[in-house]
Amino acid sequence: MIESFLKTQVIGVDIRVDKTSYALVNIRGEIMARDEFSTVDYPNIGDFVAKLSDAIVELMEKNGGFDTVRSVGISAPSGNFHTGCIENSPNLQWKGIVPLAAMLRDRLGIAVSVDNNANVIAMAEHAYGAAHGMKDFIMVNLGSGMGSCIYSKGNIHQGTNGFAGEIGHTTYIQGGRQCGCGKLGCLEMYTAGKGVLLTAKEVMEESDAPSLMRDVHQLTVKLIIEFCNKGDELAIEVMRRTGHALGIGLANYASLFNPEAIILSGVVSRAGKWLLEPTDKVLEEHIFHNMKGKVKLLTSLTEDKNLNVLGASVLAWDVKEYSLFK
Repeated sequence: MIESFLKTQVIGVDIRVDKTSYALVNIRGEIMARDEFSTVDYPNIGDFVAKLSDAIVELMEKNGGFDTVRSVGISAPSGNFHTGCIENSPNLQWKGIVPLAAMLRDRLGIAVSVDNNANVIAMAEHAYGAAHGMKDFIMVNLGSGMGSCIYSKGNIHQGTNGFAGEIGHTTYIQGGRQCGCGKLGCLEMYTAGKGVLLTAKEVMEESDAPSLMRDVHQLTVKLIIEFCNKGDELAIEVMRRTGHALGIGLANYASLFNPEAIILSGVVSRAGKWLLEPTDKVLEEHIFHNMKGKVKLLTSLTEDKNLNVLGASVLAWDVKEYSLFK
């Protein structure tokens, strides 16, 4: 069969707790157009899918037309590649099993694929970023939660049911902080954004020392990083404790999978030396002795705002083409 027209664009979608971004990406990985809307404005999943569908159609119509777009890839917390569903996300407002791929495919009439945001980020790093050319690496995303992806022999290790790599929900402290997944003491409650803020609260309660963190109405991870750069000792201590927890988790992870590198992304990873130095120190202290000094600790080279939509575009190219209009 001779194809008379080659579709040269895909849609990459990045669903986060606060906002949903979507972009038109061409065959060379260039973002041709992008936009976003508030996720929290759509507590009903049906309304959200309708909004996303309308937004994608409008983006396509303004940039080459529907016929130029092959498929859609979606990055989502707790997304499952095998089922196309968001499954029991501890952080998103929609609970239970959400058949997102099927819902959006039925509205758009083209192929839709869904995967966990950490897996999607790993796809972006492998195709365009710090992991380019690597076959064995671990991707760890430190955003509102802690997600990760195991890239083994050039492929993502999904596990039996698509949930491999949930390092954020391994136990760091037995009986520790309450996690959104229902357990106590999960690693992400000490390393992801919400965990960093809890650590900041603890650090300030333990000391009467002055800190810029005390003077803001709503503390954020970005502000804590800014205060570290200004020499705030308590802010630096927050990142040191975060790095200690992260180093322990990564040492265990690396000892199991022996990766070439561990790549960090997400807002917490932007702390630079304040996070990386304590993390690397603890990682080297606790990793299996034959791996000491052999696992590179890297941060993402791609802007956070583009990372997930680019990875989602890679996911979109991989899905089998489907159309209601052929």
